[in-house]
Amino acid sequence: MNNPSPTDSDAPKTDDQTSVTELKQVVETFVDERDWHRFHTPKNLVMSLAIETAELMEHFQWLTPEESLRVMDDPESRIAVGEEVADCLAYLLAIASKLDIDLATTLKAKMIRNAEKYPVEGNKFSHNDQSGT
Repeated sequence: MNNPSPTDSDAPKTDDQTSVTELKQVVETFVDERDWHRFHTPKNLVMSLAIETAELMEHFQWLTPEESLRVMDDPESRIAVGEEVADCLAYLLAIASKLDIDLATTLKAKMIRNAEKYPVEGNKFSHNDQSGT
């Protein structure tokens, strides 16, 4: 196999160093190189996202809430959960690209709507109120 050696520009970057556009391009390049665009319909991408989220859920399925908070303490679980999150993100990015959704604009607008729907007053959790309202 002829794999080029990674350059500084190919080295992994952190969230703080990477834009959403760059992440979309990583997914787009992966799909392009495999000629998978014909399979990447909105329906197929959304179904694949659902499958990947189910795979992520499997890591937490039978855990108590307390145990679920400690999943990432185990190095093998950290890798496995991280990979499932990455799979979910890849499909979300592919869906956004396919449907021409600007994620930054859309997320900010949705959070504004959520803030209007769920104002801080009346929606803040109190330890005395187990209902969360």
